[in-house]
Amino acid sequence: MKLATLKCDQANGCPVLVSQDQQRAIRIDHLAPSVLSAIANWREVESELQALYKQLNTAEVESSFAFDPEQAMAPLPRTWQWLDGSLFLSHGELMQLAFNLEPIEGADTIPLIYQGAGDDLRGPRADLEVTTEEHGIDFEGEFAVVVDEVPMGTPADKALDYVRLVMIANDVSLRALAPREMRTGFGFVQAKPSTAFSPVAVTPDELGAAWKDGRVHLDLEIEWNGRWFGNPNGGEMHFGFHELIAHAALTRRLSAGTILGSGTVSTRDRSRGSACISERRAIDIIESGEVKTPFMKFGDRVRMTARLADGDAVFGEIDQQVTQYKVADA
Repeated sequence: MKLATLKCDQANGCPVLVSQDQQRAIRIDHLAPSVLSAIANWREVESELQALYKQLNTAEVESSFAFDPEQAMAPLPRTWQWLDGSLFLSHGELMQLAFNLEPIEGADTIPLIYQGAGDDLRGPRADLEVTTEEHGIDFEGEFAVVVDEVPMGTPADKALDYVRLVMIANDVSLRALAPREMRTGFGFVQAKPSTAFSPVAVTPDELGAAWKDGRVHLDLEIEWNGRWFGNPNGGEMHFGFHELIAHAALTRRLSAGTILGSGTVSTRDRSRGSACISERRAIDIIESGEVKTPFMKFGDRVRMTARLADGDAVFGEIDQQVTQYKVADA
């Protein structure tokens, strides 16, 4: 199934099912008032959603309408928890170089994760709003999963049973603010503006063979200002989502609707490019001894998508432009 949330007269948007070809949609308010509610009551609503999805894909449904990704909010505009990992070791190694950091002990045996904010998740066409270019504006392409309630102590070999949806994300970073927050040991706040997500979130079966070993084995295609920037593959995750979920649930349960991110998709094959600017800047240093790649400027645009073997952009596309946010007078 494919689910989305569209802008409407409700603050948290209106939940819809989206056809497999992403051409049609139908509201599901009668089954769940939000995608978050659908996740929390998955066992009660799944069969009805599946039946409606089949009908949407095979027949003309009178109450369906054209799906417009321009009207899409994040599939979950707000949720209880956003947990972001750093599951690609090549990314961590390059970030240590970029920020002149010491290697993190045990990074290859214990998943790295921080707790982000789930109160303001952005849609795929929402402007990437920042107050100043001096903050070092960077995009970060990721894969993410949404889980049902995960009991405390769930082992990795059972964790994928709780994955309900998969998405792509632009987990924006403000690189000039990040080093100080990392040194405090308390995690990111200012360095992490609102994360944007793909127009649709899909159940794992929509990915077919690309969903295996707790990983999304698809290229994440990144364009910056209309030019190719990278297409690293999600299958290169050192830890799978099952291991990240088990790690997060070791000492407490995870609420239904918790989103977990893979961290920046990364590869050791430099011919495949990168999914964030900081990696490219670190590679600049390795290859030439100096940074050549700037961070984003106002007016810049970043696009992200992932395609199945048949070319289907299964999650739709993130397409964001950087704009200057004007702080209101006090």
